[in-house]
Amino acid sequence: MQFEFATATRIIFGEGTVSQVVPAAKQWGSRILLVTGHNPDRAQRLRADLEGGGARCFTFAVKGEPTVDLIGRGLDLAHERQCDVVIAIGGGSVIDAGKAIAGLLTNPGDVMDYLEVVGKGNALQNPAAPFIAVPTTAGTGSEVTRNAVLGVPERQVKVSLRSPHLLPRLAVVDPELTIGLPAAVTASTGLDALTQLIEAYVSIRANPLTDGFCARGIPLAARSLRRAFHHGHESEARHDMLLAALLSGMALANAGLGVVHGFAAPLGGRFTAPHGAICAAILPYGIEINLRALRARDPQSVALRRYQEVGRMLTGWPGATAENAIAWTWEICHELEIPPLKAYGVGEQDIPTLIAEAAKSSSMKGNPLALTAEELSEILTRARD
Repeated sequence: MQFEFATATRIIFGEGTVSQVVPAAKQWGSRILLVTGHNPDRAQRLRADLEGGGARCFTFAVKGEPTVDLIGRGLDLAHERQCDVVIAIGGGSVIDAGKAIAGLLTNPGDVMDYLEVVGKGNALQNPAAPFIAVPTTAGTGSEVTRNAVLGVPERQVKVSLRSPHLLPRLAVVDPELTIGLPAAVTASTGLDALTQLIEAYVSIRANPLTDGFCARGIPLAARSLRRAFHHGHESEARHDMLLAALLSGMALANAGLGVVHGFAAPLGGRFTAPHGAICAAILPYGIEINLRALRARDPQSVALRRYQEVGRMLTGWPGATAENAIAWTWEICHELEIPPLKAYGVGEQDIPTLIAEAAKSSSMKGNPLALTAEELSEILTRARD
């Protein structure tokens, strides 16, 4: 067996750990690009602490999912203000934007020179500027991954800027920052984390290290996602979900994903929809069709046993089956009010194009087996309706 494992240089997890951002940042510089969500006021306390410690902060707001044009504007600001440290505080989109800016700040050219699939795909040659990731949602695990997902509107796709150099210098993961998140955000981000854990667990690139993260993270999400959704200020549930998201990020970054995320990239590029909600709408059908295909074409696959273990981890029942995993995921998507894909405008006429684009996705390469066009069409059709 051979495998590789990489993650953020340093991870600090726990309640109140956001207080450690300032002393860490001071080690690397004093002119900080502070990348925030659409409301920079939510990062005001951190900005005040940084400036109180002697730093100069220049705020860059990410008002939606990051695009190549947005990254260009952030990079221009960072160069103009001579920033030497980048800190991103927000959800996965904010952290991805911060990673991309930090990586390009020290490398020549623009983002299209390095973007995979639709860009030149060149490798980043120089280490990124010091980058600190501070997640405020429990979903993508972007604080410990080596890629930044960026939209290319003119091509109607979302693809990755990917490099080991994009791994954050520091990830500060504080559950207190997620308390009180809106229920809809809790649902979509939490189901994204759960999908990442399940797909990484059955991936053909799974390894002993990622298996441990998934085996710990799936039960955490199973026991606490409903509580976090219905009781947004319950600290224990928020703690569990942020830890599950962190584990999912380390798992996916090293084991890959599968058909659900393979479809999520082209869907996200063509339709305005939360990434996690897209994943959730597809997840039960992705599991079901994978199981059917494995039983028909690869009955000795280890993924069949792993799907059964997923059923046990989700339900807590020692005798659970893979079919219980399908039922559990379908039921929680219903309870958390995840709409079908047609709610975002996905039509039958879109399915062939989405299948063709998903085939190019790096995520699809981790699926337990290659699915046929008919099987892929069935997944999307059922997730749409």
